[in-house]
Amino acid sequence: MAVSTTSNFARPDDAFRLIVEAHRGLNDEDSATFDAALVLVLANHIGDIEVLRDAIALARHGVAQQAAPQS
Repeated sequence: MAVSTTSNFARPDDAFRLIVEAHRGLNDEDSATFDAALVLVLANHIGDIEVLRDAIALARHGVAQQAAPQS
């Protein structure tokens, strides 16, 4: 199974809002802890090491692009 990069949500804005709202009232440390816990729960739900590996690569690529100087 390949990583899906298109939205699988009927209402993707609602999914985004739900995640943002889950951070409400958390300090930076608690927010990072929440993110890590959510990632582990979802990784376990996926249950496929190759999909997880591909998702990690996609996320790292996205972070690297954001960190790259804009020209």
